[in-house]
Amino acid sequence: MTGFACDYPDARAVPSPNHGERADGRAPDMIILHYTGMETATAALDWLCREESQVSSHYFVHEDGRIDQLVSETRRAWHAGKSSWKGETDINSRSIGIEIANTGHPGGLPDFPSEQIDAVAKLCRNCGERWSVAPERVLAHSDIAPIRKVDPGENFPWERLHREGVGHWVEAAPIGGGRFFQRGDQGQPVEAVQTMLSFYGYAVEATGIFCEKTEGVVAAFQRHFRQSQVDGIADISTIDTLHRLLTGLPDFRR
Repeated sequence: MTGFACDYPDARAVPSPNHGERADGRAPDMIILHYTGMETATAALDWLCREESQVSSHYFVHEDGRIDQLVSETRRAWHAGKSSWKGETDINSRSIGIEIANTGHPGGLPDFPSEQIDAVAKLCRNCGERWSVAPERVLAHSDIAPIRKVDPGENFPWERLHREGVGHWVEAAPIGGGRFFQRGDQGQPVEAVQTMLSFYGYAVEATGIFCEKTEGVVAAFQRHFRQSQVDGIADISTIDTLHRLLTGLPDFRR
């Protein structure tokens, strides 16, 4: 693909060679947000457009709010890697990938500029409306690839995006005392937490054993929905926040 018409009217076409066919003719029903994690936006954009990198995204949002489109939305961009959500493992075939220029954890988790988040929100609303993406399917890279990925990070303003009509959100329950579960714990309550996380979409089995993977999934959940403390411990705040998110889903049965 040497050129294409941008799907989003405010974008500039900057073609990347790294894409393919969506499997089985699937249409995107997810939006996945990333941070670039590189020192400069210029370097990140260059890397996403190099054939040798074997990575890409559909969109790239600069710090000042400018948006580049690298891959047509009808094509399968290579942004998610090994990932899973609600049992689906070919996330690239059913998602729109958006890279947001930010140095992320390697750069000390700097704030995302207001104009950049305004642009991300507008882009997500546009894509979501055109592809009928449910709010709970606007996700972080860390949601679909816990432990392996941590972007866009616990400093990403999910609450603000929600106020602007993007994503699924509830106010996190206050951190306090009470029972909690952590690595090494076992039993039915641990199985219940794992079941709740799995129902929401996370790739975790309900084994009743709080293993390293469970800890990583809990941390991923906190990085998105309970950002004030990301420790991988399933405390009352985490569990209550998760339960209220679940009750907001159309297919949740109490």
